[in-house]
Amino acid sequence: MSDVRVIIQRDSEREERVVTTGTTAAALFEGQRSVVAARVGGELRDLTHPLADGDEVEPVELSSNDGLNILRHSTAHVLAQAVQDLFPEAKLGIGPPIKDGFYYDFDVEQPFHPEDLGRIEKRMQQIQKQGQRFARRVVTDDEARAELAAEPYKIELIGLKGSAADAAEGASAEVGAGELTIYDNVDAKTGELCWKDLCRGPHLPSTRLIPAFKLMRSAAAYWRGSERNPQLQRIYGTAWPTKDELKAHLEFLAEAEKRDHRRLGTELDLFSIPEELGSGLAVFHPKGGVIRKVMEDYSRRRHEESGYEFVNTPHISKAKLFETSGHLPNYAESMFPPMEFEGQDYFLKAMNCPMHNLIFRARGRSYRELPMRLFEFGTVYRFEKSGVVHGLTRARGFTQDDSHIYCTTEQMPDELDSLLTFVLNLLRDYGLNDFYLELSTRDDSDKFIGEPEEWEEATETLRQAAGKQGLELVMDPGGAAYYGPKISVQAKDAIGRTWQMSTIQVDFQQPKRFNLEYTAADGSRQRPVMIHRALFGSIERFFAVLLEHYAGVFPPWLAPVQAVGIPVGDSHVPYLEEFAAEAKAAGLRFEVDTSSDRMQKKIRNAQKAKIPFMVIAGDDDVANGAVSFRYRDGSQKNGIPRAEALREIAGAVENRVQV
Repeated sequence: MSDVRVIIQRDSEREERVVTTGTTAAALFEGQRSVVAARVGGELRDLTHPLADGDEVEPVELSSNDGLNILRHSTAHVLAQAVQDLFPEAKLGIGPPIKDGFYYDFDVEQPFHPEDLGRIEKRMQQIQKQGQRFARRVVTDDEARAELAAEPYKIELIGLKGSAADAAEGASAEVGAGELTIYDNVDAKTGELCWKDLCRGPHLPSTRLIPAFKLMRSAAAYWRGSERNPQLQRIYGTAWPTKDELKAHLEFLAEAEKRDHRRLGTELDLFSIPEELGSGLAVFHPKGGVIRKVMEDYSRRRHEESGYEFVNTPHISKAKLFETSGHLPNYAESMFPPMEFEGQDYFLKAMNCPMHNLIFRARGRSYRELPMRLFEFGTVYRFEKSGVVHGLTRARGFTQDDSHIYCTTEQMPDELDSLLTFVLNLLRDYGLNDFYLELSTRDDSDKFIGEPEEWEEATETLRQAAGKQGLELVMDPGGAAYYGPKISVQAKDAIGRTWQMSTIQVDFQQPKRFNLEYTAADGSRQRPVMIHRALFGSIERFFAVLLEHYAGVFPPWLAPVQAVGIPVGDSHVPYLEEFAAEAKAAGLRFEVDTSSDRMQKKIRNAQKAKIPFMVIAGDDDVANGAVSFRYRDGSQKNGIPRAEALREIAGAVENRVQV
């Protein structure tokens, strides 16, 4: 038996080893229980993969991103096997790994119920303990069709081989552009076939290596994401390398559930999404309207201080505008269908930039006017599919705090530098402080327009601006907008979740398409550079992020009611109303609870409403011209002179501090 030479790559270390022909990747890492797969020649492989001469082999540990995906995809197979054991008529859809977990889609006669999930999870535990082996087999298209004749959705995927990634989200886990493979779940003792599935792999060596998992919920999902296709039942689950990590994740989810902006929006009477309006279309109630107004007013003030000019644009436009901008050819699937009027198609506005270009083009411009910074709270409409609409964070109608900066090429570096600094500082004012930056660039896709040289210049200028912030910069190849590269500010909230916030995009293309020009100092006509910038992304989404970040416990400057007066008895109401009048005159949002509830009930109501200051007045307070404070954490401070009490509330508001 001849020898082969392989290279084991661990981080920066390379080890050459001579092994016999037929040696598998598993043999290289024998005894290393954390290694669950291998990357051979850059491709992920099962540990049973035989090695060839010259192979470079990198171990894949369970805790790595690749390892977690393999763990979760393997658990998805166990889920599908358990479902078909309990529901033999179930037809298989797709079961890919996703962030923090996995799912699998099934065609079943009746939707799954919570008690079904309990039975399925129990069966999964039995399969896990059996230690079934995942065994890979290469098959031809015809062989796969014959073996999976009872699985119509798998048959459809076989026909889509090579374009599966475009055919459906997660389909690339099943079939790729090359050979087809089926994974058999095999009884480790008898070799008996227990179950099989079309899959690219790789998988764990055995179901016994699935340490900890839990099924989370079921939901309806259209096959391949299209409403024209059958509606399947999707079961979501999560899997982790240890039981402790699973427990920590479930605790995190419980905390996230407490902070869910949809739940808090109802509890605090901030907003609603009425069925009569439609999914993804919210109305803000008075208290939510106060928070939104404060957010917008502060943003307006900061923009005014930074030299922005405010504009307004309509909600609909002729189709030609979006053809000129390139949105209809490149973005039509995200726009609502057209409305025909007077023989022309009109579209709901999905973005503000084309209209801002018309403002710039309305008259001749001089270099002395640049940089020109246009700003608008512009409401736009996106045709989001029902499956992705999620409260305020993924809506169909929302208001962008949108600005477009027109500058010279020479001004672009300084403008991007100051713009990014402005964005980060303003986000910090709202209470977000943990950031990293993401630079999205073009790839070889046909969706990107413009000359490579322009893209290179824009990308490098963005990279330099990002470098000056001293923050981590993560690359996102292929994630750019069709007209130019962008920097996205990624912010972590109070429980460590990452949200994409502000985006800054450099655009050489729309100035060309709209023939935008300015007169340079030498009298020549020059093309401006256009910078797109949304600070919040959308008011609605940012509102939701802050609501979840603060868990509804807004700092006083954002709280809809900053203080509530709670009388010990009815005789103390006039005194608190007088104090409230002083507070309102000072610009504070102060209410007095004059309901018939007892004082302790009023305190509980204020705590439930998460009001920052509870201002209590009894006989001693009235006699001494004072009030008492009760804070949200239950602590209390008594006998505060009225003027001092007003200063404390006003100071917390002015300094944007949390109490």
